[in-house]
Amino acid sequence: MERRARVIFASLLVGLLAACGEPREPRPIGGSEALAPAFVGELAAPSPVAGSVPPHPGLAGEGRAGMHADGHASDVHPGPGPLGREPRVRSRDGSRRPGGACPIHAVTRGGQVVALCASLLGFELQLLAPRTLELLARHALPGRPSTLAALLTLDPDKIMSDSSGAYFYLDEQDRVVIADARHNVRRIAPREVAAGRWELVESDRWDLSPAVPHDCISLSNLRPEGECDPVTGVLPDFAGRIWWVSRHGRVGTLDPASGAIRSLRLAGEEIQNGFAVAEDGVFVVSDHALYRLEAGADGEPEIGWREPYDRGSGRKLGSINQGSGTTPTLLGEHWVAITDNADERIRLLVYRRAQETSGPRLVCAVPLFGAGTSATDNSMIAWRRSILVENNHGFRSAISQEDWSAVSGGVARVDVREDESGCDVAWTSPERVPSVVAKLSAASGLAYYYTFETQPNGENTWHLALDFATGRTVFRIRTGVGSGYDNNWGAITLAPDGTAYVGTFQGLVAVWDSR
Repeated sequence: MERRARVIFASLLVGLLAACGEPREPRPIGGSEALAPAFVGELAAPSPVAGSVPPHPGLAGEGRAGMHADGHASDVHPGPGPLGREPRVRSRDGSRRPGGACPIHAVTRGGQVVALCASLLGFELQLLAPRTLELLARHALPGRPSTLAALLTLDPDKIMSDSSGAYFYLDEQDRVVIADARHNVRRIAPREVAAGRWELVESDRWDLSPAVPHDCISLSNLRPEGECDPVTGVLPDFAGRIWWVSRHGRVGTLDPASGAIRSLRLAGEEIQNGFAVAEDGVFVVSDHALYRLEAGADGEPEIGWREPYDRGSGRKLGSINQGSGTTPTLLGEHWVAITDNADERIRLLVYRRAQETSGPRLVCAVPLFGAGTSATDNSMIAWRRSILVENNHGFRSAISQEDWSAVSGGVARVDVREDESGCDVAWTSPERVPSVVAKLSAASGLAYYYTFETQPNGENTWHLALDFATGRTVFRIRTGVGSGYDNNWGAITLAPDGTAYVGTFQGLVAVWDSR
């Protein structure tokens, strides 16, 4: 690893160890002088896109449920997003205290942001006031083994290539359900204890360790000899079970009523992405294949079908492992989409998801982006027959990135033909999107990506921008300048009130229209 990245990583550790407590009022993320204008482009007129994602009885509605918005992992929010009408930007700096970067969010019915925040000292859930980003409550979670391993080796890639614990969800009662680093599934609810005073209260905890090896590195176990298998994420099915997946290929169910755990092993395979759930099944992608699963009468996971894909010859620059970088994305009632990891150009793969099909399961395989400069490690946006894919090739991390010209860039929209005879590229955009989980506002008809431009002084300005119908960049809203505003694999979340929240390397940014 580059010496510069080690120095930055060590400096961050020193700063965190010297940090004081979490302030209630937000301190803005610092940055360099902005040489680019605060707004470029034109005001957007709403152009709603028709359609909807079937509701999930176990998840928060209105696209509020978590990183990928809903059970289909559509990354579509039904409400509005910023239209460029005198936009306001506010940030919360988390770089000098525990719970620094806040990459993953959900939104309660009351508009509060539930953010999963991470630093070198551990994970925590934070409840933040809408737009002001005032801290309302916090709930500590155990640190991940990869964090300690990174500290001992001064290698931040051990953190950046670990997605465990990232995929939590907000259930139908606005309770957070999350798998922690000690193999517990926790249910944690926001509760107002007095006017303006909130807390995050754990109501339930289930131990997965009987089904998941947990000999993990810790301060009391610096030389583990057994297997440590971190839990990647959780989602409920339509019968109320909580499904979970682990990094080393375990897939299981948890019955919240009885605590019963059932699981199977995808031997020799790794799961670093989230998964999707619909009435017709659970869809999981490993670094070898895409699966449709369902639960047997006793909750035992059963494989309905398995579709292997081209995983390429190695991990690409812009990916965290050798395999698909996308959470399976469901389109309507019939299709599921992922990308592969083919060497020259990744391909968008669309499959028929029914258990039995009259023809080939694969609908299309569409090569994307330039030869040798094609990789993605973020979920796609999917709406009706359209799929949006971004190119993350060339991005390492906010700590390790030195050559920003290596970020190849590109966004493509691919449409599935109505007769299912294949798929076509509808448009491409040259916007450079290093790492964001992008979102579509169905109400505005805009796809929100997090893009950058390098200033003459070498610092990057960071922007929100694409028109869903044409791919044209309608406007750019400058959020900040410098590495603190680097998205660094975080998500954009569009709240029902039209506010866009963006996780950054040093905290969280809120963007909204002031009129």
